[in-house]
Amino acid sequence: MSNYIVNPAKRTEEVTYAIRDIVVLATEVAKTGKEMLYLNIGDPNVYDHVTPRHIIDATYEAMLSNKNGYAPSSGIPQAIDSIRRDAEKKGIKNIHDIFITSGAGEAIELCLNALANNGENVLLPSPGYPLYTAIQAKLELIGNPYYMDESKNWEPDIEDIKKKINSKTRAIILINPNNPTGTVYGEETLKKIIDIALEYKLIIFADEIYDKLIFDGKKHISIASLNDEVPVITFSGLSKNYVVPGWRIGWGIASGRKESIQPFLDGLNKLLRARICANHPHQYAIPAALDGDQSHLVALNKTLTKRRDIAMNLLATIPGIDLVKPEGAFYAFASIDVEDDTKFCRELLIDTGVVVVPGSGFGQKPGSSHFRIVILPQEEVLEKAFTRIAEFYEKYKAKK
Repeated sequence: MSNYIVNPAKRTEEVTYAIRDIVVLATEVAKTGKEMLYLNIGDPNVYDHVTPRHIIDATYEAMLSNKNGYAPSSGIPQAIDSIRRDAEKKGIKNIHDIFITSGAGEAIELCLNALANNGENVLLPSPGYPLYTAIQAKLELIGNPYYMDESKNWEPDIEDIKKKINSKTRAIILINPNNPTGTVYGEETLKKIIDIALEYKLIIFADEIYDKLIFDGKKHISIASLNDEVPVITFSGLSKNYVVPGWRIGWGIASGRKESIQPFLDGLNKLLRARICANHPHQYAIPAALDGDQSHLVALNKTLTKRRDIAMNLLATIPGIDLVKPEGAFYAFASIDVEDDTKFCRELLIDTGVVVVPGSGFGQKPGSSHFRIVILPQEEVLEKAFTRIAEFYEKYKAKK
């Protein structure tokens, strides 16, 4: 039986997920007894951020009321109505479908599965959330990244988007507010992307999961609110805004010209029905969250702004490290003067216990190096982590 080997499918060879891949090494380092400072996972509950009680109560009451069986494939009516109201508040009109999923990640994967055939491509932001490249690998799509412009506050490079479109391109993906950079896109940029989508007959997949985590009085604009004709799927969920990433409750909102988007929605709903439904009792938290008390968002944004400022101030003191000011979400994407950011992040982790994610795991322009941090941890953790980064980086550069 020595030759009895079960080999994985080839599609798994290209699947990587930098945010959690670094945890494998971190786990080994932690076993040595070193104090660990985790600046890698975008999970607010790991730190000092707490789920609003009224959202927990809504789920608990649903469970006690025996809402523990299957839900409709697209979600319960109360939750869908609440999502529609929230979308309309943001100016999204011409809505044709709303579907609730196991996290925004499932919504994204279902939509890509329903849209793109083997050998086709979608335009992915670079840097961008590595979930998309992982799904791309699973579906055996052709990679087609477009670059974000660091010199222009990490806004999408419109000219690069135009250059990357070919006969096999099916969609433009946006992450706004952006993970990993924290950028909130301006209206002018969004309108230019709409023009491109209309010209080349593409659908826009707009990942807006952080749309309520915005700093400095800046306003988030949903791209679907700027045009009623362009086909858009707007993704969001409870995970980040309402501090429940483990509940896995997300959704998609389909808008635009009905004749353009309906054939895609027909295919998508086949996949939605085939996977049964999202978590039933947790769907009752959606109306409680979207229509209920929002005071936790005021407090959360205030805390995140303060921690963003700590990151800005402390990183600014380290020669060779630069950071574009994040405007939303809870990430910062710092550039660093090293040849190999993966090697740097590994050695930083082993030497100091500080866990950050190499920029190469999110995509970046060739020849550049970055690392992503989360600004979720308590102030004292951030201060200690940045002190260790500064001391390590000085030694690292001296060695090189």
